[in-house]
Amino acid sequence: MQYYVAAFFVSALVLGSSVLVHSALAQAPGSVTELNALGGLAPETCNVFRDPVAFQQAPSGEYFVFDRRDHSVYRIPRGAPTPTKIVSIGGEGGRLLEPTAFDLAFNGRTFAVADAPRGQERLQVFDSGGKWLAGFFLPGRAQPRVSISGLALGGVSTLAFLGNGIVLNQPETGSLITEYGLSGTPVRTIGTLRPTGHETDRQLHFAMNTGIPLPHPDGGYYFVFLSGTPVFRRYNTKGELLFERVIQGRELDPILEQMPTQWPRRKVDGTELPLVVPTVRTAAVDRSGQLWVAFLTPVTYVFDDHGDKIRTVQFRATGIIAPSSLAFSTKGNVLITPGCYEFPSR
Repeated sequence: MQYYVAAFFVSALVLGSSVLVHSALAQAPGSVTELNALGGLAPETCNVFRDPVAFQQAPSGEYFVFDRRDHSVYRIPRGAPTPTKIVSIGGEGGRLLEPTAFDLAFNGRTFAVADAPRGQERLQVFDSGGKWLAGFFLPGRAQPRVSISGLALGGVSTLAFLGNGIVLNQPETGSLITEYGLSGTPVRTIGTLRPTGHETDRQLHFAMNTGIPLPHPDGGYYFVFLSGTPVFRRYNTKGELLFERVIQGRELDPILEQMPTQWPRRKVDGTELPLVVPTVRTAAVDRSGQLWVAFLTPVTYVFDDHGDKIRTVQFRATGIIAPSSLAFSTKGNVLITPGCYEFPSR
């Protein structure tokens, strides 16, 4: 089933909501914590990358950068000025073609990448040196993709790598979360699709159930919906729903007020697909189990382990940055793209 989730500001959204958002921030002084960059990768290192959309650190201190436009993964030892390309472009096993998602295992010894050679979605696992370890294709053809504003759209646009398995969001299966073994066998599914009011339009219904599965340090998952009313859920290790939270905040009010009730459609490969603008840009879970959710507006909300919002933050380097990815360093600092910056978490 084909569907779009288009992560970009249409002109009306930019001209209207961004002004209103900044106005809302100005009306609530002190409500937003501004985090200033501690550093990150050196500019001469970052200049090597064409489109870095994931920046993660292993316990060894090594950094890994997934460069989607270059169809590559880089490794950067701590303090090293030059990155090493450890996985490069190519359609054969052990290489990448049209990659969409990346995640490093918690122990930093392996990582997983999703790509789509010849239009078929594939998942591959590599060791920290770039050696191919495992891989499998998903059934069917890859759905059409749009790459706008740093987010891969359609198909496998997000994944979580457990080390011994890969976790995907595939709403067309009827569940929010699917766990796969490294041989490509589905292990279990978790979470029912949320009601959207668009069940008769399967493409739009699935688009509204697209999201990010995030393993919790104590087991189970958060699941953050990307589009529609911003919502996240928490599941325990048995896959049981613990709670669901609707995300609210004055910074989001302008976007929610302008959320359409009908979505335009765009013809791709002869098929008309709904074009859905999401509210959430990316999300991550820190080592204490706190959930960080970054929006298309340049704010990030932080929620505690009970699902209560405890902070609103912005990231400042050369200016305010809207993260396209979030991760956490060995010291607990926040790693973000674009820019491959490191920020304090406090």
